[in-house]
Order: sequence, then C-alpha cells, then structure tokens
Amino acid sequence: GLMHPNVVRAIGFDPYADPPYLTMEYVPGSSLRPLISKKAVSIPDAVAIMRQVLQGLSHAHERGLIHRDIKPENILVHERAFSEGFATDGVVKVTDFGLGKAASTAATGSIQYSMSMNDPNAKDIAGTLDYMSPEQRSGGDVDARSDLYACGVVLYELLTGERPAGTDLPSDLNKTVPKYLDEAFKRSYSRLEKRFGSAKEFLDALGKSSPPPLPGARTIHTGAGGRSCPQCHRSIDATDQFCMHCGVQLVPVVLRCQRCGAYPDSSDRFCIFCGETLKTPELTTA
Repeated sequence: GLMHPNVVRAIGFDPYADPPYLTMEYVPGSSLRPLISKKAVSIPDAVAIMRQVLQGLSHAHERGLIHRDIKPENILVHERAFSEGFATDGVVKVTDFGLGKAASTAATGSIQYSMSMNDPNAKDIAGTLDYMSPEQRSGGDVDARSDLYACGVVLYELLTGERPAGTDLPSDLNKTVPKYLDEAFKRSYSRLEKRFGSAKEFLDALGKSSPPPLPGARTIHTGAGGRSCPQCHRSIDATDQFCMHCGVQLVPVVLRCQRCGAYPDSSDRFCIFCGETLKTPELTTA
C-alpha cells in the first residue's frame, strides 16, 4: 500500500467479510471541513495544508494511483497541528482512496488491493460533483491533473471559506490573498491542457512568489507566427477572450455562460465549469 506521512495508511483489507472492510490508520483530529466552515484558516496555514495534500498526492501519482475524490472531508488534520503548526510534517493526511484507480499498469497490485475496491479500468463517474474536473463529470478518462483540479477547489475554500463561482478569484472574496495564489488557483481550476502537469508543479507554485508560466507559453511575442496581447504584448492562446496577464478583452463580442457566469474559450460549445450548452456570442455580449 501507500506509505507516506501525508497519506492515511491502509493496514488491512478483508474482501471475504460481510460486508468487506478496510482497516486504516487512526488519525486523532478532524477533517478539513470544520476549519473551512468556520473560515478559521490563515493564508500561511492554507498554503501549508495544501502543500501536505499535494505531497501525499505526488507520492500516489508517482505510483500510478489517482484519488478521484479529493475534497475537505477526505483530508484529515491531526490534532497536533493546532499546537505544533500546520507546517509540521505529517499533520495533514489524504484519506479514502476507495474511489482511486490505477493510472497505468505501473501501479502495483498491492496499491490496488489495499486502497481500492473498484475495477481500475472502469469509466464510471466517481467523486463529489463540486470537486469534479470537467473530464471526470463527463465520464471521460482521468489522470493526475483531475486530482489537481479538485485541489484548486479546496485551495479556494481554504482562502475564502466558499467554493469557486464563475470566474471569481480568491482575492475577489479575500483581499489579503496574494497574486501568486490567485495564479496557482487559475492554473489548477482550468481546462485539462492548461492545468499543472503534476502535483510537484503545483507545489512549486505554492513555494514561489509567482507560479511557473503556462506550458508552451512565451513571455513576450517577438515573431510573426504567434499571437500576442495588443496591450501587454505577452503571448496568449488563439482562443482566449481575455489576456490572462493584463485582463484586456481580446474579442469584440464575449462568450459567457448564462448559467454560472464563467468565460469559456471562444471555441467552446459547452461550459467547462458547469457543463451548460453555450449560446452564440451575439446573445451573450459582456
């Protein structure tokens, strides 16, 4: 099974019992949910908590296992955190890999045996809807980046006490949130190809004053073959409606989701945040 300070250890599993049961490490304390509900998490503590969650997930991902149900209820906080600090190693643990699946044949049989009761090849929709990535909601293939999307939702909750809505950044609700955490949230809470590529990348973003650039992005456009923002001249994607660097509007008519208020890419037919069918831009001017 998984052996890491930030993962609740599975001790034993009896598939022949009625019902089958899994014996796991006892963690005195509570889940993350009460802390979020009380809005009792400082920004340094929020970062420390997320770093430990990501360290545990990185360990699992490197062994070919995807959690698929990251949410505050599945993140345990040891009671020692309140006396020793949330940065203390091992006081935050990811639990309940019961929905987990093997990402590849590299996952060992012991991981699948001790941490999952599902068919690892199943494409069933698993996880809690508010934390599901778009690809998971649609029943498509998932990988480690699906867990990172859920981590972005949890980070937002830690910083604001609320779940993401539309295009609001954490700093829109909590003015003390620094820009680099807004950027880290945006990278995780985005379409699959724009997310962090690994838990380690997400960790690196939380340890710096600013996150790493998007994969394949250029800081300044100098050639004729790409697209750059007319205001800040930094590289942008062909389907972007707004510059992610300076915020300037890039299209004459903005496509916006009528249901959740998000701004999808101009080529999207469905909202990647809520799944709503998008109307034509002529009907959704900003």
